[in-house]
Amino acid sequence: MSEAPMIFWFRRDLRLSDHVGLSEAARTGRPIFPVFIQDELSESLGAAPKWRLGQGLEAFSASLHARGSRLILRRGNALEALRALVAETGASAVWWTRAYDPQAIQRDAEIKAALREAGVDARSFAGHLLFEPWTVSTKTGGYFRVYSPMRRAVRDREVPEPQPAPTHLRAPSRWPKSDALSDWSLGAKMRRGAAIIAAHASAGEQAAQDRLAHFVAEGIHNYKELRDRPDLDATSNLSEYLSLGEIGPRQVWHAGLRAREEGQGGAETFLKELVWREFAYHLMYHTPHLLTGNWKPDWDSFPWRTDPEHPHVLAWQRGVTGIPFVDAGMRQMYVTGRMHNRVRMIVASYLTKHLMTHWKIGMNWFADCLTDWDPAANAMGWQWVAGSGPDAAPYFRVFNPETQQAKFDPDGRYIERWIAEGQANPTGTAASYFQAIPSSWNLSPNTPYRDPIVGLAEGREIALSAYKCRDF
Repeated sequence: MSEAPMIFWFRRDLRLSDHVGLSEAARTGRPIFPVFIQDELSESLGAAPKWRLGQGLEAFSASLHARGSRLILRRGNALEALRALVAETGASAVWWTRAYDPQAIQRDAEIKAALREAGVDARSFAGHLLFEPWTVSTKTGGYFRVYSPMRRAVRDREVPEPQPAPTHLRAPSRWPKSDALSDWSLGAKMRRGAAIIAAHASAGEQAAQDRLAHFVAEGIHNYKELRDRPDLDATSNLSEYLSLGEIGPRQVWHAGLRAREEGQGGAETFLKELVWREFAYHLMYHTPHLLTGNWKPDWDSFPWRTDPEHPHVLAWQRGVTGIPFVDAGMRQMYVTGRMHNRVRMIVASYLTKHLMTHWKIGMNWFADCLTDWDPAANAMGWQWVAGSGPDAAPYFRVFNPETQQAKFDPDGRYIERWIAEGQANPTGTAASYFQAIPSSWNLSPNTPYRDPIVGLAEGREIALSAYKCRDF
């Protein structure tokens, strides 16, 4: 049985280096069938993340091919697909990297039990996080509900060094049939927007490595001071790579540690942001209702607007609220598939507070439009801003887009980059927004920029009045 082939089931871990499970599989010396299954969970992805998944699979397939291996693609129920592959290949083991959202946990548990009952060695490995959620606890043994204590608890905790990519992946003597990636049409729902976003995307492990190297060399030293400036390239831009596992978190963590040891001023802040990602997964694992309902149940009766077709919601979705900082962020998302984190907070605050709209409407819209979509980060981010989530700050905080713009886009370059109306010669990025959006929106750069749908002072008073009527 030691020579029997094995299947490695890839999911959100599309890389070769810093890959615990794959390295362990390679060390066995056995033939390995790399597999990706487009099952019900990945089929349910929104338009932009599904398109980005297709880009990632194409790049990962090329990486495997360069090492004499290949990626087998199958579509359908994951357990049925794996059973079929075991029968076709004679594999005696199926290994994979763990996921932490409740649907994936249930799926994986059922698959592991069924395969083991059939005599197959089914194993799951760490790799998507720095710390397994059940290994981080408070002094009383519970889970952390507030970020800062968790950060202090793990700040000096040892994280194993990332492992290099396996030098050799033993290929089997015969390969099973594979679907063609192009037949899956993963970018179909993007329509004409795919061509626009493609110009701003670079998928795959090598692109992730290059981005990390660039950030450590050029950006991490000023990260603390400049990370909230959307007009500057001052963040790591690693979120889409971490989301699909095209780079491992341990590699990013140790790059930050080395920068801190070298005296790079922004390294400590960068490491804190990596722990913020861990915190999101920590909460999703321990309180999975974070994804579907108010984390704080006393918000269940809050009078948010819940109509996704309300004119204010549609204006927000289309980036035509009349609030430049909000609209610029939404347009950046349609053109690049991403949005600067500071602007995400402003955009979310305007929707949930000035427009009194339920955070789930915004969360679901982001899940359809972000190429760096991440289930834990998206849910926690929206609830954090809305006030229903794990935020230690007062629930009645309302971001003012105008003062935020003055502070973080002082020269107006971010607004100019994304808002075409009113410019005699709009920037290419501002103009491309109109090429990316659905033509049914009937928007044009020649249309005068609209007045605010809800004024900032008016919206703030509406939100605060609603808060005063609640007993939190």
